Amino acid sequence: MMIRTILAAAALTLAPLAAQAAPLYVHAGKLVDTLQGKVLTDQLITIDGERVVAVAPWKTAPTDGRVIDWSRRMVLPGLIDMHTHLVDQEQTENVAEPLLTTAAYQAYIGAAHARVTLEAGFTSVRDVGTWRAFGDVALRDAINAGLVPGPRMSVAGAYITVPGGGGEITGVAGDVRLPDEMRAGVVEDAADAHRKAANILAHHADFLKLIATGAVLTVGTEPGQQELTEDEMRAAVEEAARRGTYATAHAHGAEGMKSAMRAGVRSIEHGSLMDDEAIAMMKARGVFLVADIYDGDWIDAYGKAHGWPAETLRKNYETTEAQREGFRKAVKAGVKIAYGTDAGVYPHGLNARQIKYMVRYGMTPMQAIQSATTVAAELMKKADVGAVAPGRYADLIAVDGDALADVSVLEHVGAVMKGGVVVRE
Repeated sequence: MMIRTILAAAALTLAPLAAQAAPLYVHAGKLVDTLQGKVLTDQLITIDGERVVAVAPWKTAPTDGRVIDWSRRMVLPGLIDMHTHLVDQEQTENVAEPLLTTAAYQAYIGAAHARVTLEAGFTSVRDVGTWRAFGDVALRDAINAGLVPGPRMSVAGAYITVPGGGGEITGVAGDVRLPDEMRAGVVEDAADAHRKAANILAHHADFLKLIATGAVLTVGTEPGQQELTEDEMRAAVEEAARRGTYATAHAHGAEGMKSAMRAGVRSIEHGSLMDDEAIAMMKARGVFLVADIYDGDWIDAYGKAHGWPAETLRKNYETTEAQREGFRKAVKAGVKIAYGTDAGVYPHGLNARQIKYMVRYGMTPMQAIQSATTVAAELMKKADVGAVAPGRYADLIAVDGDALADVSVLEHVGAVMKGGVVVRE
């Protein structure tokens, strides 16, 4: 009884101290207002705990809290990558690479990738699948618990795919039995899609990832070939909706894209072989496009130098320029485009390399930045990231230079803050 009394008294004593914690201030020389699509000069950002509480013109230095001086820098909201694979090894020439590590070691790989991603200025990511089911769920939860540094994560849990499809490990000997945890989302029909989708969401995935077509990097599959049926995808979408979330579809081929959209997905990943009808459907239905238009150059150069399978290099050649032309058309048509890189195909931490490609293929610098901030936040249905504004998380980056004049400066972020804590300066 006495111990409880002492603890209660201590709690009452400490509570006012916590409530009276000093605010934190950031003096921004330039601030990119991603909500209004404009740049503000000489701004004072007021932070209370993890959140921004005010943004106003700078007058005089506050005296009731620490002031971080970024007055000679451009400040932006933390960037968001909508297509990462943090938990798996980075892509190699070995199709059996995912089988060469234990689940325990894989967790350390994921933690390392999370740290470099955060330090590169990406304070939020949507992680769209891992070979071992729910490794991404564990990493998200470890980050949220403060056990390891990393970005805010929205995770898929596992791939929903057909047997031997783009979401399977293929190319191994026929008598090799893959672990069950690597086949958690393999479905046989629409009823099975309902069951597997429910199981993935019951394991605390945030959304579903459907493999609608073959893949560039999965041997034995073709990007233009549809794999999941429309009924199978609709079953998963319905299960997601029943649980208050959504599904996205890996879809390179135009017919797979259109089938996925008819089934009700919220976004299309890749869209490499999109046609005019698919673009019109995305625009009409408000479906987001997440197109990894940097990847092709990395795969071609690095893959050739490191002996990646000839099939992979051929498929990459057939999709790279087609994807970029489709991207240009989608921008012109007004499709909502969210920033996503497929980081893990190339090294994590290089996520910002794609931004200049998006400008090269039709976006203004502000549109490209918004794709990695406000548009990405909209796709994830999150109103607490993507902008420096009252009520949002104090996730900020600072760069030396003008990101609107040269978006490549975002490849070399000078400082990173997540939730009011400076993680790189």
